[in-house]
Amino acid sequence: MGIYIGVKLITATPMTHGEYAKEKYGDSLESVFAKENKDTLGYKVVYQDGYVSWSPKKVFEEAYRPITDMTYGLAIESMKKGNKVARRGWNGKGMTLHAQFPDEHSKMTHPYLYMTIPDCSEGIRKLPWQPAQVDIFAEDWYVVD
Repeated sequence: MGIYIGVKLITATPMTHGEYAKEKYGDSLESVFAKENKDTLGYKVVYQDGYVSWSPKKVFEEAYRPITDMTYGLAIESMKKGNKVARRGWNGKGMTLHAQFPDEHSKMTHPYLYMTIPDCSEGIRKLPWQPAQVDIFAEDWYVVD
């Protein structure tokens, strides 16, 4: 048996297990576990593929962080999944960070990060980017829609 860590984007709604069971099964509360633990706090979890489940509050909060308070490591994992990210601590408005993964048509042979800076004198500017120490240890990273 190994130890694993996972990174995935989900949507979650705080609700008790009883509320989740009622939503899933209706008034019958078919789940015996849900009947016995109906007041247990937790979250309804919806995965990107549409799968829906319920997670107890403690388990959920140990596994997930809001996408508005991420570490640099989680920001990197999010970019690997195709998202763009930014930091609240940056002083430029609208700056976003992206990961580029070369394909057979690319001149680059390894993935790299680049920053998009909107509304520059030249229009939109895209620049290679490398983190500073403050960026690496910051926990104000967020996923940009």
